[in-house]
Amino acid sequence: MAQVKRGDAIGPALELALACDIRIGTENARFGLPQIRDGLIPCNGGTQRLPRLVGRGKAMQMILTGELINSEEACRIGLINRVTDSGSLIKMGMALAQEMAEKSPLSLCYVKEALYNGGDLTLDQGLRMELDLYLLLFTTSDRNEGIAAFREKRKPNFKGD
Repeated sequence: MAQVKRGDAIGPALELALACDIRIGTENARFGLPQIRDGLIPCNGGTQRLPRLVGRGKAMQMILTGELINSEEACRIGLINRVTDSGSLIKMGMALAQEMAEKSPLSLCYVKEALYNGGDLTLDQGLRMELDLYLLLFTTSDRNEGIAAFREKRKPNFKGD
């Protein structure tokens, strides 16, 4: 295995990060799945999740060579969403989590369902699923709260129902 330093997401650590919806990296971090160097392969979802994020070609290159990439490259290829200095990592992560927590939990749930499951469908099926999920939101209290908050020019107070 590669010598791991603070902030790196290498091997199983990257496989864990790949299971997250959004990933933030620090400026000097490195990312990779070098298991091939030890005669192994990623075994915690790396061979399945990495190509879905960065494309098959780049995933093949990273996994077959065991190469490590820096934060700039990881962000460029879509492996991570943002780069920050190590001192701001927790603050940025918490701010992002807070921003999402202010949204309707049902909307977040449904959009994740559409994004994760729609990719395995035909375009027509995916569009239908998206519309079905959208229409389901019309039956929720959160939708009514969103409309009321807009009309009253205030922040919505979503409950998740």
